[in-house]
Amino acid sequence: MFALRHFALLAVLAAAPVATAQIAVMDPWVRGTVPAQKSTGAFMQLKSATDVALVSVSSPAAKVAELHEMRMEGGVMRMGAVKRLELPAGKVVTLSPGGYHLMLMELNAQVREGDKVPLTLGFEDKAGKRFTVDVQATARALTTAMPHSKH
Repeated sequence: MFALRHFALLAVLAAAPVATAQIAVMDPWVRGTVPAQKSTGAFMQLKSATDVALVSVSSPAAKVAELHEMRMEGGVMRMGAVKRLELPAGKVVTLSPGGYHLMLMELNAQVREGDKVPLTLGFEDKAGKRFTVDVQATARALTTAMPHSKH
């Protein structure tokens, strides 16, 4: 009986990395900040082997981390949090300035060019199973075009 339970546990543990291996995270980066700035954006490309959705983000670099979208609404650029971003199987989904992106708010410290910012991305598959992928995003130089200057 012990051997059977041990084998079952090993099977579960062996299957866990498969879920995270299906997500490719390409070119993750975070926009650098000035000393008193309390928010910044994180950007990347995501590709999944199966249909999943990005449903959460967290980072020890910020007290608040959210998935955001910028969109034109009645001729006005609007921005705000969204609950999920669908990743269709085999398609690259881009998180970029001016579109979907991750917001890191209430930053713990200034983000300087070259810093590594840890992010944990939460995904959900069609069956409702959740899993996470850890990412190290590299900070790039601050530019003047900040999509969320009011955060």
